[in-house]
Amino acid sequence: MTSAIQPGKVIIAGAGPGDAELITVKLQKRLGEADVIITDRLVNPEIISSHANKNAPVIFTGKEGFNQASYSQQEITDMIVKHALEGKNVLRLKGGDVAFFSNVLDELEALVKHKIEFEIIPGITAASGVSAYAGIPLTARNYSQGVHFITFNPNSDISLEKWKVLADTHDTIVFYMASKNLNNLATLLLQSDAPPEKPIAIIEQATTVYQKVHVSTLQNCGVDFADKKFSSPSIVIVGDVVKLHELFNWFQVKSETGTIFKELK
Repeated sequence: MTSAIQPGKVIIAGAGPGDAELITVKLQKRLGEADVIITDRLVNPEIISSHANKNAPVIFTGKEGFNQASYSQQEITDMIVKHALEGKNVLRLKGGDVAFFSNVLDELEALVKHKIEFEIIPGITAASGVSAYAGIPLTARNYSQGVHFITFNPNSDISLEKWKVLADTHDTIVFYMASKNLNNLATLLLQSDAPPEKPIAIIEQATTVYQKVHVSTLQNCGVDFADKKFSSPSIVIVGDVVKLHELFNWFQVKSETGTIFKELK
């Protein structure tokens, strides 16, 4: 009589914003122990090639919003559960941090439902990477005492009252997934009486050799970036702290184009 297979353990880990050196020691160790690795698009491939168990298959899920080439969240969740129930130690890699706009709730609920042991390893979220590598402190005395983290895409449901609050705040606002809707974002803030001269920065591929920082104001960004298509991932920062970029811009990169992240077809 054969005994039932003991489920493996699932590690859900943040791989940071792009720079392959911005991972935790714990993640580095778990990469070497994993039986299977399930990774999103916004994970630097160097992290896996440098630290992963060479015998572990790597499953690329894509996970890019509004791109049909990506696996759906349900498919990814089912995949994690399947491999874990086969007794494998699964490493689920997400770009940035696992708790910032990563659909981690669906995966955690499934693991609890199936009584699968799990561990969560935090990572540096994109906003923190941008702040450090663009020289834009998210909070700073006399500039900002707080931060709002918000997603803004075609499916976002932000009330007019919320736009009024954002337009009136002196806090820093960090918008994820907003660069393709920049004109709409600026228009909504201005219509809610945000100061036209309020600074805005769009940072492409933060912490990587392809990082680019673009600075304007809410009033002028529509003209300044009229023909610009920002590469993914990009982060939008609105607030007076953007003024500090010029003074603290320490991270110099070549003016080349490209990406370290795997492109979806």
